[in-house]
Amino acid sequence: MGGSWLGVAAALAHVVIVIAALVVVPGDRKPSSATAWLLLITGAPFLGLALFLMIGDPRLPRRRRELQARMGEAIAASLAALPPERLALFDPEVPARDRRHVELARSLGGMPATGGNRLDLLWGYDGIVARMVEAIDAATRYVHVEFYIVALDETTEPLFAALERAVGRGVRVRLLFDQIGSRKFPRKREMRERLTRAGVEWRAMLPILGVREWLRFDLRNHRKLLVIDAAVAFTGSMNLIERGYHRADGLTYEELCVRIEGPAVLELDAVFTVDWLSESEGKPGEIAAAASPGTAAAPGAVAQVLPSGSGFDDENNLRLFTALAHAARRSLTIVTPYFVPDEALMLAITSAARRGVAVTLVNSEAVDQAVVVAAQRSFYEELLRDGVEIRLYRAPVLLHAKSVVVDDEIATIGSSNLDIRSFTLNMEVTLVVYDRAFVDRLREVIGGYVANASRVTLEEWRRRPVRKRLVENIARLTAALQ
Repeated sequence: MGGSWLGVAAALAHVVIVIAALVVVPGDRKPSSATAWLLLITGAPFLGLALFLMIGDPRLPRRRRELQARMGEAIAASLAALPPERLALFDPEVPARDRRHVELARSLGGMPATGGNRLDLLWGYDGIVARMVEAIDAATRYVHVEFYIVALDETTEPLFAALERAVGRGVRVRLLFDQIGSRKFPRKREMRERLTRAGVEWRAMLPILGVREWLRFDLRNHRKLLVIDAAVAFTGSMNLIERGYHRADGLTYEELCVRIEGPAVLELDAVFTVDWLSESEGKPGEIAAAASPGTAAAPGAVAQVLPSGSGFDDENNLRLFTALAHAARRSLTIVTPYFVPDEALMLAITSAARRGVAVTLVNSEAVDQAVVVAAQRSFYEELLRDGVEIRLYRAPVLLHAKSVVVDDEIATIGSSNLDIRSFTLNMEVTLVVYDRAFVDRLREVIGGYVANASRVTLEEWRRRPVRKRLVENIARLTAALQ
């Protein structure tokens, strides 16, 4: 008798869970994601419910989202108070076609386009670290460091030494690293103890067992940026770790970063400030200070910072990349290690190719995340069929650069991949550049990538084994559970 009652109770619980899921799950969620969750919950209600409660909400806690909103309000207030002679620096002239993207990015991230920026492309681990060390050694007021991965090793030793020297001469140094992203590398304890002894203020970002709030373990801060004295900044794809990430398989990573001088530095500093306050007991007044424009006008490139992630109501980077793909008239080049688009972005890219735009996607032969790469490759046949050229950077180097170039006018560079994780879960930062000279330099760099990449053909791709197609399609389905 007891067993039958138990069965009835389980059946009723099943029905209640499914009905509740039908009410809750579809709200403010993409149809593909909602469908995947509902199928899981209907088929395995107790497991599905547990997973949904753990990872079903991709948003950061309210306190963190409110800090982000306050930064946007502070920036708007600071710009409104600028005298006319300085306002032009934060409302530069751009071609009418680019103005649409400027306004889109501003409406999403709260940051305006800025004029008068000097931008230098950097690649190669040792060279990038050397330029960072040079900038840190020139610091007189503060150094702000924020990277998904920070590790102490032979490559990063010069940077740690530079931070110690900066503290020694009275410079305030604050450092952020992602708790999960930096957890698995050697000398972790030694790194933290060294930072503390040196007087560096540091925080692990998005702790999953934080005192004030519970966080999804897969909501991560994937940003990479360094700001010195509000005068110089770096951002791009590189983490602070040796180029092999301490892997045992011999795989190494090729990176692309940009060094910035000009008012765009202030926007990166504002991104850091919000993230620092999110992890500390800092004073809210720091938001207003970080939002205050203080750079003199100078000739240079127009650039705009777009922060994105689960601290915002929208998928900022996805909206921008989709708009850029729709706007392409002659060429669209995408460089990313991980390409798992949503339906809208996929349609924008393939539609561009079908209307005669030269679309090139540069990925890598090397694999460091098997499930993501399998999902990525499930899109190749459709891309090739619609006329997209796919290039795979030759192993054993994985091309970790992240960039989109549209025609000869607009380029992006930053931490964001073109995959569901970067769009929905990760906190990212992207620099959008509206400058032909910079675009030309970036296209030269990408030309070097293409020269060292093999071309994938539709005929060749269709000959791959059925078992690979099966694995790829299964991996693709997992992307919808966000």
